[in-house]
Amino acid sequence: MTGIAVWTAAVSALALLALGGQAFAQSGQAQPTVTDPHFKIAPGYLARSELPDSLVLLGPPPAAGSAALARDEEARKATIPLRNTERWTLARRDAELAFPQAASAFSCAMGVGIDAARTPRLYAMTQKMLSDFGLSTYGVKNKYNRVRPFVVHDEATCRADQEAILRGDGSYPSGHTAAGWGWALVFAQINPERSNELLARGIAFGQSRVICNAHWQSDVDAGRIMGAATVARLQTNPAFLADLEAARAEVKAAKAKQPALDCAAETAALSGQ
Repeated sequence: MTGIAVWTAAVSALALLALGGQAFAQSGQAQPTVTDPHFKIAPGYLARSELPDSLVLLGPPPAAGSAALARDEEARKATIPLRNTERWTLARRDAELAFPQAASAFSCAMGVGIDAARTPRLYAMTQKMLSDFGLSTYGVKNKYNRVRPFVVHDEATCRADQEAILRGDGSYPSGHTAAGWGWALVFAQINPERSNELLARGIAFGQSRVICNAHWQSDVDAGRIMGAATVARLQTNPAFLADLEAARAEVKAAKAKQPALDCAAETAALSGQ
């Protein structure tokens, strides 16, 4: 699914990235309740007070009867034919934020395997960023606690094992999307020669949440904004910048010695999105 609205959201998220040195600190609100355990896998780079504030950057989710909600419903309906296809299977894999699967989701786009053995610095960096991206969404998540599409329509998602957590975790904005888009932006900094492939994979990673029936399209669009805002904030963090440079060298070395990855299945799945 690659409509104009999706690319508009992607471009707006990139615009936020350009604000790298500006302050996005949380504005003194209470610490958010974090429901999804994936966002506690490893300590992030940023303190809670340094995270971008979703309550400042985002408005409320679409209201009942609005054109925006109608757009969400149309986007959901457009993905129904993809259920139980190769694209659905990829969306199921993209739903897994536990490691090593979460890191390997971008291996084909990167052109090298992202794992603890071959790219250990990048692998650890990916874990740390996940916490920052996910936590950035919880101000708005907790405020609105939007009901997810599979609950509204009494349907299943692509991951039945995750549905109990999702039912109690606000749908808006999408933390998975914030992570996927944030990773894509950082990975493109690390390996600019593959930036088109990495950014395209980051967009597809977010769209997997709509295909999976776990998120509305507006959740995904808002998640991209929070991912980009978090990447912007990371540009001022000395530990992140040191890891960024080390990861660049690590990926360059890996590209020189690793054999080509087998990406035929992923390519086939994405061609049907």
